[in-house]
Amino acid sequence: MIGIKERCFTFVTIYLFKAAALMVTPTVYAADVYDVIIKNGRVLDGAGNPWIKADIAIKSGRFAKVGIVNGTSKKIIDASGKYVSPGFIDIMDQSGRVLLTNGLAENKLLMGVTSLIAGEGGTPVPVDDIPAYFNSLETRGISVNFGSFFNISQARIPVLGETDASPTQSQLLEMQLIVDKAMRAGVMGLSSALIYPPDAYASTSDIIEMAKAIAPYGGVYASHIRSEGRDLIEGINEFIEICEKAGVRGELFHIKNAYAPNWGKAVHIAIDTINAARARGVDVAADQYPYVAGGTGLDATLPKWIFANGLDKALVEIMKPEVRVKMKQEIMDPASDSLVVASGGWKGVVLANSHLDEYRKFHNMNFEDIGAALGRDPADVSWDIFVKAASLRVGSGNNSRGPENMGGKRAMALFFMMTEHDVQTFMKQPWVAIGSDAGAASELGAIDILGLPHPRSYGTFARIIAKYHKETGILTLADAVRKMTSWPAARMRLKDRGTIQEGLWADAVIFDLETIKDNATWNNPVSTPNGISHVLVNGTLTIENGVHTGARSGKVLYGGGKQ
Repeated sequence: MIGIKERCFTFVTIYLFKAAALMVTPTVYAADVYDVIIKNGRVLDGAGNPWIKADIAIKSGRFAKVGIVNGTSKKIIDASGKYVSPGFIDIMDQSGRVLLTNGLAENKLLMGVTSLIAGEGGTPVPVDDIPAYFNSLETRGISVNFGSFFNISQARIPVLGETDASPTQSQLLEMQLIVDKAMRAGVMGLSSALIYPPDAYASTSDIIEMAKAIAPYGGVYASHIRSEGRDLIEGINEFIEICEKAGVRGELFHIKNAYAPNWGKAVHIAIDTINAARARGVDVAADQYPYVAGGTGLDATLPKWIFANGLDKALVEIMKPEVRVKMKQEIMDPASDSLVVASGGWKGVVLANSHLDEYRKFHNMNFEDIGAALGRDPADVSWDIFVKAASLRVGSGNNSRGPENMGGKRAMALFFMMTEHDVQTFMKQPWVAIGSDAGAASELGAIDILGLPHPRSYGTFARIIAKYHKETGILTLADAVRKMTSWPAARMRLKDRGTIQEGLWADAVIFDLETIKDNATWNNPVSTPNGISHVLVNGTLTIENGVHTGARSGKVLYGGGKQ
């Protein structure tokens, strides 16, 4: 019989033997398997921090690990010598309609853009059709993430029509209910384009009441303000008042000092005004595109009152000689806020796209020169083009006005209204994000869906790094990336995008700082940029070595009211 001492000795011996075995026998774990690994990149997290050398592992559409990655993957990208950043977010996009017919958005992706926030003119469908619209985007497949605002005109027109009218209290309530329904359908907030009728007919108090409907859902009020020119400060103050009284955060679309007599002056007052509002707790910010010319329809050269009774009647009135005399006097008055005066006269207004064969030879010419060539007043030439283009399909049911369309075809122009000094002064502000004010093209190499040949549709985001970091040095690389990633994500409450962090959706861009360059110019606005080699959307490789893979892994980005 074994005694107690012998049993204890045996137990201790066995224990020590097992312990020793554990020390000399390594534990074997299964290697981590990922969908994509990006090796050896200089990782910019998007939050404004300096880059770090790191690998990035992606699994199930999300960032799985940032640091040293030893796992395996069916796709490994060597980013040695290149930078890896979050995907760029275009906070001022115009692609709401084109994505229904072509979801590839190649011109956007080749700039490194992975998410689009559209809707300056609202959703391309009425409020009741918004759920089906969003569902259709995901069902058809889109290559980018996409969200949209709902425009005030989409609440006004069903109640008041397109006329210059003031709503009653019951009509205001009806508009609020329409806005509320749009928010519950998933839009990001409420937008306005206050230089375009019928938005222009909405009073400050009307907009405040409509904006109150988005407040319970954390919606954003985003605005092309009533004046970006002579009355810029008044326009900014109205924007701030709306946000403050409605209790909502605000995004000022494409901030600019677009009035030649005020170049170099009003920009500083504008910045001080916004800073003062932010200091007292009003959550307002802005975005911009990095060019000295804006682009919009020739309708913007007309006084707003001409559209007071709707488009069809305006097209008739515009052709009357006595009406033209009155309009010319008004738009050329040095004290007016017209875009013609803002551009320093008709020489600063360039015909971009007439949609008319007879005027095609004049594209890329300013109206002063076009008028001289034809022996006519530049205003008459401009308005003749507008009427002929707008009449092409009047009565087809496609008569909504604003950034996406104006009647049948919307004749487009470039307005050289800004200076580089003012563009850079706004860009230095920490609360300014980047937005292109351009749409996706229906096919690569074509002008964007707006019909506007402006380099911003192919160059904006590469230009921020190439010109404003590399060339001028006004932005650090980290801050340039922040303005295109985490800052717009924060503004739009995209809590799972905008930075490279484990667990977030894996939207990413790989670019070469030495070669990145925007190639789009005024004369060649559809040239794609250099230096952006890879783009991933929700973890899926969508641009590989500068070529679209055909992937459609984009998602709809819903606002806080989505039911």
